Amino acid sequence: MTDLQTFCLPDSVSGQPQDIELANRMIRAWRSDGIFQVAMNPTLEGTTERAFESSRRFFRLPLETRSCCVSDLTYSGYIRSGEEVTAGEADYSEIFTVTQDVSLQDSRVRAQWPCHGPAPWPDADYRQGMTAFTDALGSVGERLLKLTALGLGLDLDALTRLTRDGWHHMRVLRFPAQSSKSARGIGAHTDYGLLVIAAQDDVGGLLVRPPVEGEPRNRNWLATESSAGMYENEEPWTYVKPVPKVLTVFPGDILQFITNGYLLSTPHQVRLNTRERYSMAYFHEPAFDACVRPLMGPPSEEFIHYGTHFTNMFMRCYPDRVTTRRILDEDRLSILAGLREASVEASAPVPVRRRAVA
Repeated sequence: MTDLQTFCLPDSVSGQPQDIELANRMIRAWRSDGIFQVAMNPTLEGTTERAFESSRRFFRLPLETRSCCVSDLTYSGYIRSGEEVTAGEADYSEIFTVTQDVSLQDSRVRAQWPCHGPAPWPDADYRQGMTAFTDALGSVGERLLKLTALGLGLDLDALTRLTRDGWHHMRVLRFPAQSSKSARGIGAHTDYGLLVIAAQDDVGGLLVRPPVEGEPRNRNWLATESSAGMYENEEPWTYVKPVPKVLTVFPGDILQFITNGYLLSTPHQVRLNTRERYSMAYFHEPAFDACVRPLMGPPSEEFIHYGTHFTNMFMRCYPDRVTTRRILDEDRLSILAGLREASVEASAPVPVRRRAVA
């Protein structure tokens, strides 16, 4: 166990010298530890605590009620314990996934875009609590991405221009107390998105794997490679001690792709504790139809179409979910292929100029 570095974010990021100094310290923390903490202000503290209370109330509802919160249009909604599998082994977390809440009258839903539709909220109070929390973390995410760009020597808006109308989403997780059956909450993996911002209660159970010199990291965005289960039983793993009034932040697979491996997606896993545990993992993401290209390293024609990437990841995690079946039954992947082609044509690679970084 080590104490993570904790940073205080400014209210806005404009590229001033103090922003660049903070940005450089953040990048160094990620490259050494794989993770750092961000201090909450009092307003965010209150919003976070209300979101935790809403989550505890939801998971206390009868299983029959929770199980009704499922949609065949979107991956938002309830995921029962054991439904999610990592590296061939069932995870013991219960989850409510919060994705974009898109009206049935929206043009994207009417055009049968995969993963788009209304969220199956249990009630208005839960919707309000989760929406307030994700909105607050959206502001944190935008400032973090501007600082990340500065720390990488990129243009201030190099990353945030990808997240306009971003497909931000969140996993609200409940872990049961450890039993004789298993101590596993979630197996080792990296997260598929751009930036992960997480809050945990006082129980503890999160472990992360810091960058290890010379250790290869899988490119989890490729169909031929998966990070699931990698190094799960091999040291080093760092226990993330619960600290009040902070958020933990680490890179996802897309930041590894964008930076050509200069920043590595952070492997993490969850071990069950002696008490029930709650956490919320928010993903600050590109727009669904964004085409993401490397901004560092040698020139490359590689790209990630975010909507395709998101859909593939969820179909891989939930092959038997009603949402996956509808995508396949209605051939919505062909619609996704059209979106991908249009995005690629509209986003030809451009030269990227970088300044020197500390």
